[in-house]
Amino acid sequence: MNITNKTVLITGGGSGIGYETAKLLSEKGNKIIIIGRNADKLQKAAATLKNTTAIACDITSSDNVDALVVEIGRSYPDLSVLINNAGKAFVYTHSETAGAVDKARQEMETNYFSLVDLTEKLLSVLKSQPEAAIINVTSIVAFSPVIVIPSYSDSKAAVHSYTLSLRHTLAQDTNIKVYELMPPTVNTEFSKEIGGEQHGMPANEVAEGLIQGIENDQYEIGVGLTVGFRDQFFTTEEQAFQAINQR
Repeated sequence: MNITNKTVLITGGGSGIGYETAKLLSEKGNKIIIIGRNADKLQKAAATLKNTTAIACDITSSDNVDALVVEIGRSYPDLSVLINNAGKAFVYTHSETAGAVDKARQEMETNYFSLVDLTEKLLSVLKSQPEAAIINVTSIVAFSPVIVIPSYSDSKAAVHSYTLSLRHTLAQDTNIKVYELMPPTVNTEFSKEIGGEQHGMPANEVAEGLIQGIENDQYEIGVGLTVGFRDQFFTTEEQAFQAINQR
C-alpha cells in the first residue's frame, strides 16, 4: 500500500511506538492526527512533528469517541488510515490477592473494546476513500502470554483474533486493508516495569518495520524477536511459552 499523502489517525500517538510512527509518516508527506488522554503531552509531541494535529480523547469514553468521530467527519473527511496503538498494562502475577478481574477489565477496555468501538465508528469514513487501511498494534504476547502481564497478554490475543476476522470480512467488499503490527518488548516508558529499558527493541525501529510492512502489503508485520518466536509458537506452543517466560 502506498502510504504517502494520506490522512492518518494514531491512538496513543504522544509517545513510544505511536509517536515514532507519527514522525516517520509525517516526514513522508502525510497529514497526522495523534490522540490520547493527556492534552499537554499530545500538544508537546505534535509541536515536534511536521503537519501533525493533536486531539485529546479518552478512547474508553463513548462520549469522547463520538465527539472525535464528529470532528473527523467535519474536519478530516479524507481520513484513510487508522492506527490503533493505544494500550494499557498492569504488571502482576495471578494469586488470590492479585485483583486480576479489575486489572483485566481496565486492560480489555483500553486495548480491545475501545479499539473495536473506534474502528467500527470510523468504518464509513474509511470506506469512502479510494484506498484505506486499519493497523492494529498487538504484541508478541498475542501468541503466548507473559506471566507477569497475564491479562495484557489476554487482551492482545483478543485483538489478534479480531484483526483476523476484520481483515477477512472487509476484504470481501471494501477497499480497506487490515494490518497487524506484532512487536516484542519495546524500549518505552510503557514497558519499563518488565525490562523494556534493558531488553526492549527501539521504538523507532518498530515504526520503521511497520512502514516497510505496509508498503509491502505484509498483513501480519512481525518485527524483532517476534519473527522467530512466531515460527516457534506454531511448532510447539509449550516451547514458545517457556521461551517467552525464561527471563
